[in-house]
Amino acid sequence: MIPDAARIAVDTAIDDALERLAARATKHGESMSALTAAVSSATAGGKRLRPQLVVASFLAVGGDLQRVPSLPSVAAAFELLHSAFVIHDDVIDHDVTRRGVPNVAGRFRIRAKTQGADAKGAALLGDAAAILAGDLLLHEATRMVALAEVPDTQRARLLDLLDDAVFVSAAGELADVENSVTPDLAEQAAILAATYNKTAVYSFTAPLCAGAILAGAPSTWIADLERIGGSLGLAFQLVDDLIGAFGTAEQAGKDAGSDLRESKRTPLIALARESAQWPLVTSTLAVAHTGPIAVRHAQSALEASGARDRLHQLVAENLSDVRRRASRSTLPPRAVTLADTLAAAVEERIP
Repeated sequence: MIPDAARIAVDTAIDDALERLAARATKHGESMSALTAAVSSATAGGKRLRPQLVVASFLAVGGDLQRVPSLPSVAAAFELLHSAFVIHDDVIDHDVTRRGVPNVAGRFRIRAKTQGADAKGAALLGDAAAILAGDLLLHEATRMVALAEVPDTQRARLLDLLDDAVFVSAAGELADVENSVTPDLAEQAAILAATYNKTAVYSFTAPLCAGAILAGAPSTWIADLERIGGSLGLAFQLVDDLIGAFGTAEQAGKDAGSDLRESKRTPLIALARESAQWPLVTSTLAVAHTGPIAVRHAQSALEASGARDRLHQLVAENLSDVRRRASRSTLPPRAVTLADTLAAAVEERIP
C-alpha cells in the first residue's frame, strides 16, 4: 500500500517511541521495565494498517514525503493508539492471551504467580498492568502528535482528530459492554452504532484525514475522506463480526466461533432476532460455549435465519457507498483508486 522506505520510517518511529518508554522505565525498577517490555511485545508485528492509511492518504492527495519529515511519527501514533485500545479491550473481555500467546494481562498474571500471589492477586495485577500499559500508549500517541514538526494549525487539527478518535471509541466500547449485560437485546440500530463507534473513526476516518491534513489537502477532500472512512470502518468491523462467528481460528486469532462461544451481541445477532428462526438461534447460542459441535449448530441456526446473508449485504452496501462517494467526489484519481483498493481489501476478508 505504501513505499518500502515509508514503511521502514514508520516502523522506526514506532520502535523509537517504545525504546523511549523502555529507557525511562529503567529508572523506576524492574517491574516497570517488565511493563514496557510487555508493551513492546503487544505492539510488535501486525499489519499496521492505521499508519499505512495515514501515509497512503498523504500520498494519494499529492503529499511530498521529503517535505513533511514528521509524517512517520504521526502515522506511528495511530498504531500506538490501536495497541492501547487492543490492550484495554482485552481487559474488558477478560482475555489473557492474544493470537495464542499471553497478552499484557496474561504476562503479569504469570509474573504475579511466580512471586507467590494467589489467583485473585494475579488477576488484579494482570488487569492493573494492562490498564497502565494502555494508558502509557495513549499518552505516547498524543505526545507524538503534539511534538510533530508541523504548522500549528495542522497540529491543532491532528490533535482534534486524535481526541475525537479516543472519545468516540470509548463511547462505542461502553455501549457495546452495556448492550452485552442488559437483559434485553438492544435494537439493531443501537448495536450498529456501537459497532461503528468502536472502530470506524480511529481505524479509518482519523488516519485517512490525518494523512490528508499533513499533505495540506483542501477541506473538501478531507470531508470526502471522512465519509469514505466511515463506511470503510463500519464494513471492516462487520466483517470482523462475521469472522468472529464463522471465520477460522487463523482469521480470528482465537478459537473458531469465539464470538458465539462468548455470546457476544453483535449486529449478526441483532439481525437474527428479526427472523422467525430466533427461538432456534437463542437455544443454540445458549450452549455454544460447550464446544465445537455446539458452535457449528449455532452457526447453522444463524445461517438458516438469514442473518449471515443480511450481514454480507450490509457489508456490500457500505463498500458500494465507499466506491460511489469516491467516484463522485472531487478527490484526485489516486485517492479514488485508494478508496477502491481499501474496499477490495475489506471484501477479501469476508468469510
